[in-house]
Amino acid sequence: MIPIANRLQHVDEYYFSKKLREVNLLKAQGKPIINLGIGSPDLNPPERVLNALVETFNEDGAHKYQSYQGLPELREAITDFYKRHFNVPLSPLTEVLPLMGSKEGILHISMAFLNAGDEVLIPNPGYPTYQSVTNLVGATPVLYDLTEEHNWFPDLIALEKRGVDKVKLMWVNYPHMPTGATATNKLFEDLITFAKRNDILIVNDNPYSFILNKYPRSILKYKDAKEVCLELNSLSKTFNMAGWRVGMLLGKPEYINAVLRVKSNMDSGMFLGIQKGAIEALNCSDMWYVSLNSVYEQRRQIVWKIADALNCTYDENAAGLFVWCKLPDYLDAEEYIDLILKERSIFITPGTIFGSNGNRYIRISLCASQDDLEEALARLKPKNE
Repeated sequence: MIPIANRLQHVDEYYFSKKLREVNLLKAQGKPIINLGIGSPDLNPPERVLNALVETFNEDGAHKYQSYQGLPELREAITDFYKRHFNVPLSPLTEVLPLMGSKEGILHISMAFLNAGDEVLIPNPGYPTYQSVTNLVGATPVLYDLTEEHNWFPDLIALEKRGVDKVKLMWVNYPHMPTGATATNKLFEDLITFAKRNDILIVNDNPYSFILNKYPRSILKYKDAKEVCLELNSLSKTFNMAGWRVGMLLGKPEYINAVLRVKSNMDSGMFLGIQKGAIEALNCSDMWYVSLNSVYEQRRQIVWKIADALNCTYDENAAGLFVWCKLPDYLDAEEYIDLILKERSIFITPGTIFGSNGNRYIRISLCASQDDLEEALARLKPKNE
């Protein structure tokens, strides 16, 4: 056996990669599993997106390599989208980089800016990929606490007291996954001031802005943000295009060019049809968002009832594709989830996979049909009801 690289010593297989094998095995055994664990939208993209994809199949050059920087029309659609929805002016020539999903961007950004020994501020709880990618590139993850008592916001004063001399990069994610917390104007302003004072690059991962969220915000809107901030975004959640792998990175030209130097050596441009579909998605009218959120609002009402049946508490003002539920003190999240999977054939995500501050929480996805949610609720209700 040839030894694996040292960089894998501190990186495990992604939780959902492992857990879904278990879930699929149970399904193969005839178990009627309802999956409420994954944030993979089950609805279709807009029809105009699908039509745009199909119409490109016979275009000249459709199946050739595409530009690493994407079609000019796609970059223009992205910057128009940011101007329209976030009031953020950006140059389509120099301040946007289309990506094959924002998860790709997390790796490319880390490779572009981090050296071995650099520290990276990572939210706890937060998206596990921030930490695993930090480990992969040889940097040092430093977890910062997010707690319900502080509205899932970082304590920047405590971070400076701890010392941030070695910190090069900070991951933030608002609307936050898994908690659904939304940023205030003051939080973004404080983050920018913190970054400028300490020479830290902040990356806001922003794929949930339009899901059950009244006030979509981009960190790039705020004064001096471009000097110290990048933003990742994605079409996966907003337009039900998770499998299409369309993301984007936005920020000042020097930062974008650094990431392009990594990306251009690791992959190629997106298939033409996917780019044409992405353009159509970004040009959707406001009625798309109204219709999408109407479905998720109906589903969330049922998920709240599921949370009630599990004796959990939750924040009705949270945004995003999930309901973040607090368990009673006497329950262990992972043990409880495994029990529900075994006895009720329902898969829910334990909060522990997002960090130690998720120990007493579970995350329930809205990416299941109303029928499946109603069935899950029925399975969880006491037998005498």
